[in-house]
Amino acid sequence: MAEKFYITTAIAYTSQKPHIGNTYEAVLTDAIARYHRLKGDDTYFLTGTDEHGQKIEDCAKAAGITPQAYVDNIAGQIRSIWDLMNTSYDQFIRTTNKEHERVVQKIFKKLYEQGDIYKGRYEGWYCKPCESFFTETQVVDGKCPDCGRPVERTSEEAYFFRMSKYQDRLMQYIEEHPDFIQPESRKREMVNNFLKPGLQDLCVSRTSFKWGVPVDFDEKHVVYVWIDALSNYITALGYDPDGSSEQFKKYWPADVHIIGKDILRFHTIYWPIMLMALDLPLPKKVFGHPWMLFGKDKMSKSRGNVIYADDLANQFGVDAVRYYMISEMPYAQDGAITYETVIARYNADLANTLGNLVNRTVSMCHKYFGGTLEKKAPAEAVDQELAAFCLDTVEKYQKLMDDLHLADAVDCVMNLARRANKYIDETMPWALAKDEANRGRLMTVMFCLTEAIRQIAVLLQPFMPDTAAKIFSQIGSSLTSLESLSAFGENDITAVGTAEALFARIDEKKKLEELHAFAEAQMKAAEKKKTAEKKAEGIAQISIDDFAKVSLRVAKIKACEKVPKSDKLYKLLLDDGEGERQIVSGIAKWYAEEELVGKKVIVVANLKPAKLRGVESNGMLLAADAADGSAKVLFVDDSVECGAAIH
Repeated sequence: MAEKFYITTAIAYTSQKPHIGNTYEAVLTDAIARYHRLKGDDTYFLTGTDEHGQKIEDCAKAAGITPQAYVDNIAGQIRSIWDLMNTSYDQFIRTTNKEHERVVQKIFKKLYEQGDIYKGRYEGWYCKPCESFFTETQVVDGKCPDCGRPVERTSEEAYFFRMSKYQDRLMQYIEEHPDFIQPESRKREMVNNFLKPGLQDLCVSRTSFKWGVPVDFDEKHVVYVWIDALSNYITALGYDPDGSSEQFKKYWPADVHIIGKDILRFHTIYWPIMLMALDLPLPKKVFGHPWMLFGKDKMSKSRGNVIYADDLANQFGVDAVRYYMISEMPYAQDGAITYETVIARYNADLANTLGNLVNRTVSMCHKYFGGTLEKKAPAEAVDQELAAFCLDTVEKYQKLMDDLHLADAVDCVMNLARRANKYIDETMPWALAKDEANRGRLMTVMFCLTEAIRQIAVLLQPFMPDTAAKIFSQIGSSLTSLESLSAFGENDITAVGTAEALFARIDEKKKLEELHAFAEAQMKAAEKKKTAEKKAEGIAQISIDDFAKVSLRVAKIKACEKVPKSDKLYKLLLDDGEGERQIVSGIAKWYAEEELVGKKVIVVANLKPAKLRGVESNGMLLAADAADGSAKVLFVDDSVECGAAIH
């Protein structure tokens, strides 16, 4: 019976398009999931998006759209990039999914009712980009200790989770499960910096914004990110405090969470404690992967050094980018990306080593045997050395993959390709082909070569699935399982396909010119956009003549009704002193129909007609933004006549 394997990424935050460092996590997790499927494990791969919080609410407001519209757009971008990069996820969860929100509410209520959550008041420092609270002692020179950005003082009513209640239990679990937090350096950091000094109770609700899962028994509050976002790993499987699905029972606990090192604390302290409080098993392993830097710097839009996976894939191809990301990232230290290193690795590994090996082998099979091969066992010492190298590679590869050392595993495969190229130099097929008496020996050499290439293709499947499929096609093999590598010579090849270049060598100088021109164009576009946004932030200076062009009139609301298929739009019929006027206004969230009918308001009377949801609007109703995010209509004293001008 196949073993189950449940793996997740952290869910991506929907504040902006993900850069290549964010994409690395999805590709890394995908490679691990593909490897376990290759092993025959019953694998479930979860990824998705985190879509609530003040930052999202602010971004949406700045964009002039609803938070839901904002996250729909960004979530779509994230999913399209994950799809472009050929990630084979089984589920893409969004925290705005109604089922997820429903279960989060039940989790919050359960923790409250059993005394693990209590109501209090938060006083301290808040980092909006990180969505994290900090005490006076944790803040460094008025800045967030995690991201280095300025923090703001905040005070608000909140619910808190009793972290300290479970501190000793978590410490004991970590001691008894030494592989729970990986790498080892990350475990020491969590234990020494957070657990040993003592845990403070965690703020788990907010009242200062509305874009979140409402606390159903206290609607002033929304569930804060930690319970909302972290719960996705179990809600996606069908967890429910009142009775969970068979899928949840099958796959939980997670075998490994793949997350960035910057959110390790939340996944190795907050999340395990939440699970303990829910009386659920803890994940078997949490792996905090390092960052991918641009040169020596962390990627940042403000620094102008952001690289996006889709842009890079357009330049080099999806599999080449996947290969670079995995091969260039150490197990525990940060990796780096520059255009120069991408080109260098592309040419050296993919074009010269792998591509050249496959191309010339398939070409020689056609040249010497018309593309038809016979199965031959290794006959000479050099053949046996190649066979032994293959078997040793498979053993090392599996050990490295099981231990999450993917960069070393992919290097192991590339070393096999280098060994196969050396085998060509050692056996010199071109020399053997000159003498008909060597035809049998030449056939053995070609068989050994195609078998080595088949093994390379099998091992490359988790990293470069499309390239592996092309190799199988070129060498004419359908034997793609990991199990088929238990012995050398399981080759099913009888007729090779057509030789096609897998990776054409890149002209470094020309490509760098193209890339730098592209980057410069992007930077200029970003600066232009930033300048335009900055200008838009200021208040435009207008003359009295400009103001005189605006006709503001008093009008009385005679009738009010909802615009079909809209939660926020009203169709208003008004008396403007000269007749009836129809206006569409987005105030339905804050006013009942009966609150508006009969009231006098101010309208922009000379605004060009427009259509909203197919309904014509002739003017605009004036309202003000309130501190709670609502809109307050500017009502006029009833003694003022309809049609009166506002000066």
